[in-house]
Formats: sequence, C-alpha cells, structure tokens
Amino acid sequence: MASLLSTATQVAHSAAVSLMSAAEVKPGATIPTKVPVKEEEAAKTFTFESIKGRNVFVGVPGAFTGTCSAQIPGYIKAYDQFKQKGIENIYVVAVNDVFTLKAWKEQLAPGGTPIHFIADDKGAFVGALGMLFDASELLGAPRSKRFVLVTEDDTVTHVAVEPVTSQLTICAADKILPLL
Repeated sequence: MASLLSTATQVAHSAAVSLMSAAEVKPGATIPTKVPVKEEEAAKTFTFESIKGRNVFVGVPGAFTGTCSAQIPGYIKAYDQFKQKGIENIYVVAVNDVFTLKAWKEQLAPGGTPIHFIADDKGAFVGALGMLFDASELLGAPRSKRFVLVTEDDTVTHVAVEPVTSQLTICAADKILPLL
C-alpha cells in the first residue's frame, strides 16, 4: 500500500510541475504582479504590483548550490554597471524559504548589497512565469529554472533561459549586460 501511495504521489507531483511550467514567459508578457513573495521576514509578503522602470529578475534553482553561488557574485560585482544601463533593481528569485535566502545573501555579500534576494517559497511566482522544473531528484522539490528576465515596468522585454539548468552559459551577469 505504501508503494502504491508513493507512486501516486510522484505521478501527481510530476503532473503538477508540468502544468505549472507549461508555458515559459515570453517578451511582451507581464510578470505576475499579484503573486506574494518574501524578502526579509517569513510572515511578511509583498507583490510586484507597483514595479516601475527597468528591472532584472535572476531565477536560480537554489541558494547555496554550486552554480548559483558562482552566478550571483557576478551580479553583485556588476551592480553599478547595471545601474549605469538604467536598471532600477536586481531581484534574485529562488524557490527557497526566506531564512535560507537571507543566509545566502549574507554569505555572498557580508558587507551588504542592494540586490534583492526574493524567496518564492511556494514556487507560485516562478510557476506563473512558466519557469518551474522538477528538481526532486537532486533538490527534493520543484525549483526555478536558471533564467534572467529584463522588464520595463511589469512587461518582460528580454528572456534568457539556460538550456541546461546546472550550467551557466547565457545567464551570467557579463552575458546580460551587453543586452541592455
């Protein structure tokens, strides 16, 4: 009986992830502005309803993972270059809890950084973008694909999605800067 339940759970889980990530966001689409996310506190959510200007969203599979921990320092170091190109904010988004993201931010930028580390703990924001994938085998749950979105207000103007999530070929800061 336990094996049957386990198999049914795995099938349902895979189906849910497939539905949530069916259609990746494309340029011209809008970001999900009413989906709550977290930054500083577990009990305090916010949305991107009032987002203005040009912004960069960097989706990563998981805090403290090797490739993600190699990717984000490039954005931290290039923050001023992004600002010079007219970027208002950089948001690092992961399907992790807020405590994990805060600890990761402190590890990557012990002196602080203006980059926002956003906890999408339920995967609702990333799922609404069509950017979830089933990472259960390695990370235990659905996670964000490795992607970068550039937005003007709430409208997506550029999308980059790594073909292989564990690699960093097109979503590094030095690859995105020339596109701005």
